[in-house]
Amino acid sequence: MVVIILSCNGQVDFRLINKHFQVERNIDLVYGGGSIGLMGLVSQAVYDGGRHVLGVIPKTLMPREITGETVGEVKAVSGMHQRKAEMARQADAFIALPGGYGTLEELLEVITWAQLGIHDKPVGLMNVDGYYNSLLSFIDKAVDEGFITPAARHIIVSAHTAQELMCLLEVQIFLA
Repeated sequence: MVVIILSCNGQVDFRLINKHFQVERNIDLVYGGGSIGLMGLVSQAVYDGGRHVLGVIPKTLMPREITGETVGEVKAVSGMHQRKAEMARQADAFIALPGGYGTLEELLEVITWAQLGIHDKPVGLMNVDGYYNSLLSFIDKAVDEGFITPAARHIIVSAHTAQELMCLLEVQIFLA
């Protein structure tokens, strides 16, 4: 299963992400459990493609992030820490799509967990239209200044297309 870290908000043109990239590769989805924004679009596309979808959502967010019917299996948990732990437990890899504070926080946590050796799963950035260029520049600057080791810089792989990102992640999973 691949964990997709993404926003329940956002104006990213979903066609740029290629909504079938998981379905074509027979990859199941673990995500934050919401039915709105990119969460809703990605989970519905994967579910409609016949793949397993597991949404993990804190009970306190259910009224805000679930509208209408849920998609696939939804597991309600007590809080954000439990959500992230369950998603990480289920994951073979992590992919971050464009998003805001929540996306960034979850992305940085899985990167930190990899740096600390808590997991050895690949972490990918879907860098649609250069969305993450500034973050990648920041990380490169932190490497240059000695705050992040060059080895830790390679925890993250990024690509502009879903197809390219999936290929890079599959190589990392194969090499692990």
